[in-house]
Amino acid sequence: MGFSFSKEGINNVFKEWSKDYIIYAPKRIIGGGAFSDTDSIRYEKIDTVDEIEFNVKSTFSFKEILLPISQTLFFFTEDEVKEADGPKKGAIIFLRSCDLHAVKRLDEIYLRNGFEDYYYKRIREKGKFILIGCKSAFENCFCVDMNTNKIDAYDASLEPTENGYVMDNKCQDWEELLLNNSLSQDEVNPSYVTETKIHVNIPEGLSIDIAKSKMWDEYDSRCINCGRCNFVCPTCTCFTMQDIFYTDNGKVGERRRVHASCMVDGYTDVAGGSSYRKNNGQRMRFKVLHKIYDYKKRFGYHMCVGCGRCDDICPEYISFSNCINKLEDAIKEVNGNE
Repeated sequence: MGFSFSKEGINNVFKEWSKDYIIYAPKRIIGGGAFSDTDSIRYEKIDTVDEIEFNVKSTFSFKEILLPISQTLFFFTEDEVKEADGPKKGAIIFLRSCDLHAVKRLDEIYLRNGFEDYYYKRIREKGKFILIGCKSAFENCFCVDMNTNKIDAYDASLEPTENGYVMDNKCQDWEELLLNNSLSQDEVNPSYVTETKIHVNIPEGLSIDIAKSKMWDEYDSRCINCGRCNFVCPTCTCFTMQDIFYTDNGKVGERRRVHASCMVDGYTDVAGGSSYRKNNGQRMRFKVLHKIYDYKKRFGYHMCVGCGRCDDICPEYISFSNCINKLEDAIKEVNGNE
């Protein structure tokens, strides 16, 4: 069912939601950008609709809400272990179609990949997702080619209009609240992108043989292994563990799960001082093929959702979409060498 709202009406809805949920949305952080006098758009707790940045793509993804950057799993002493408390409230998350498709990827890894991750599940099952419609594509987006530009699996959608806001609601529990605060009931169809400036071509016949290509050597010198591409990506799921020992007692502390990156030094180090991927080109190869080859081979669809944040954030201007588009020539190169 669709609804039209004034700003006051939708803020009344937010006020009621906040009793049971923490509301997260892309928010402009003034002066929070990477350079002087620049802003950052990232996911933060909000209280009113005015705080939502509808017109600019967020620098970081929603992922930090479902998978906190640093998450305490349990506390320990010499004698016992205590599980860290889960969230008291649920989460309502405003996100775009590509990011909502990314939720499916996270669920695949953490809930359906041979086990259920307890810590992810207890946050995820309390989450509600509100789709932000996209009237046009942003810089570096290629969601249309990845088939992530449109989605129907949401609890509600919200878009600003000239006179207020419109919402399509699929959550039965919210019907009465929305009806009581809306101006009218209308049919609402969320906006979605049909064309992007950036296009990618994932070649047919892609195989692991592509790892032999010399195309990856370029990134040995270009990539500085900062890992920023991984941290802004909504589908990167890797983590490491840290045991934090309290200084007043070396036998008491906590275990944390912390975001990790396949692009940084030390990620593939193993006992004996060896490392599976020492060169940045090897790391780039692993990341790219994971996003568009082996994940699909296992689950039937690509891991990458085409949000373009990796291109946006890279300090060396390495383009993931351009890398994908080099694969067709790389296949010819490899096949020609056989």
